[in-house]
Amino acid sequence: MNSSTASPGQGPGPKRRKLLALLLATLLLLFDQFSKAWALSRLPAGEVHPFLPGLLQLRRVSNTGAAWSLLSSHPQLLGWISLLVSLGLLLWILREPPTDRWQALAFGFLLGGAAGNGLDRWRLGAVVDFLEFMPISFPIFNIADIAINLAVACFAIHLLAPQRRSRGSSNP
Repeated sequence: MNSSTASPGQGPGPKRRKLLALLLATLLLLFDQFSKAWALSRLPAGEVHPFLPGLLQLRRVSNTGAAWSLLSSHPQLLGWISLLVSLGLLLWILREPPTDRWQALAFGFLLGGAAGNGLDRWRLGAVVDFLEFMPISFPIFNIADIAINLAVACFAIHLLAPQRRSRGSSNP
């Protein structure tokens, strides 16, 4: 299908979906970096500060690895991976606009999250994490991490939505 035409159910046209992805990525990158700058200036490393009692607390840590501290001993490699993923996503969005709103959201969330954590790796040598769930044991995370997880959810919806539409249209 030509990327300049929109089929029913896809929502806005290709240019608008591209703009949605890029605008979302930019806003997420800014929000992520401002929240991390705030955490660096206001939260002493390792100290716990209640935020939403019984659910969420603030505790700043530096993570030289990826999710769950994977590849912690290779921060430079992760910096390069973040850069390549961000550039690849940007080029993909510019060259092949997202096919629907869910894919546009997914690309925007993923690009914003990858760029946010990648920027930390290049500037600071580690990712700034400061959000901690409680009382469950879960890795400390940040806004970029939330965006990456939202991207996964949006990709799943994007992949499942056509199946639901086609099943729904075949029922009498």
